[in-house]
Amino acid sequence: MLKKVSLYFTALVLVLSTVGSAYAVTLKASHQWPGTPRADGSFDPRHEMVQIIADEVKKANVDIDIRIYPAKSLYKPKEQWKPMTTGQLDISAFPLGYASKFHPEFSATLMPGTVKNHDHALRFNKSPMMKEIKKIINDAGVVVLSDAWLGGGFASKTKCIRNPSDVKGQVMRAAGKAFNQMLEGAGAGIQSMPSSEIYTGLQTGVLTGANTSSGSFVSYKIYEQVKCATPPGKFGLWFMYEPILISKKSFEALNDEQKKALLAAGKKSEAYMLGQVEALDKKMEDTYKAKGVELAYMSEKDYTDWVEIAKNTSFKEFSDKVPAGASLIEKALAVK
Repeated sequence: MLKKVSLYFTALVLVLSTVGSAYAVTLKASHQWPGTPRADGSFDPRHEMVQIIADEVKKANVDIDIRIYPAKSLYKPKEQWKPMTTGQLDISAFPLGYASKFHPEFSATLMPGTVKNHDHALRFNKSPMMKEIKKIINDAGVVVLSDAWLGGGFASKTKCIRNPSDVKGQVMRAAGKAFNQMLEGAGAGIQSMPSSEIYTGLQTGVLTGANTSSGSFVSYKIYEQVKCATPPGKFGLWFMYEPILISKKSFEALNDEQKKALLAAGKKSEAYMLGQVEALDKKMEDTYKAKGVELAYMSEKDYTDWVEIAKNTSFKEFSDKVPAGASLIEKALAVK
């Protein structure tokens, strides 16, 4: 009887240990966007990009479990880059401009007026400028799994923003240093904060306006705080590179089968976002219209007026202070 109990206990331990190590590798994925469904049951597409990678890798049955930590629950937005370079954080849906503190060249991926619509953004992915940016990413110890460019626009509590003259006297949140410089050049005051804090900034009067991505305008319910919004449209100023990244240290620790599965999942995630970017803009338009927010659009002249200000502020500053800045701006403007 004692022998039977001993055998049973041994078998139970083996079963439990197998369950506990069902996945040989667990990867942590962090991002700043909500991981809960919106009112219509859909999720923020940037969260979905990471979820697709997790689901596809699981289906590939290569012993990888990707655990997603949304809504800044693991790292604050701008604190994700360094842990990726060291392997402390495995995966992130990451606006690359957030790491411009470490690599100022990354500001070229959120430079006002260099990308004007989604078709133009696709051509950027294959451009000499992006090849140079991806080399810097790789040399820093990070690997791109999925490319993604998101469009965005403006919103304000006080008036519609089309032309540079419309931001004079407003206090704006901008997504990065280059936009700050352009908006200051147009006469706006600046308050820096992550997109997740725009709602509170508008609510408390710290801000009168903001620019961010179309997805964030919806996910963070900014329509509850503004009078007018300017979606990207045919002529947009705000396009941001927000790839899915993996730590090179984490990636190189995987076997060949696991790497292949992750790269394939990354391509599926990228294809999903390609189908979503214009839908994100449309969702912003539909949501804001339904909430009674006025919509405005930039004309080609408005766009040109903004670019002229950018040339004398953002472009000049970037060219003067970043070693390869002038070359990157030249390459960006060469993408037609």
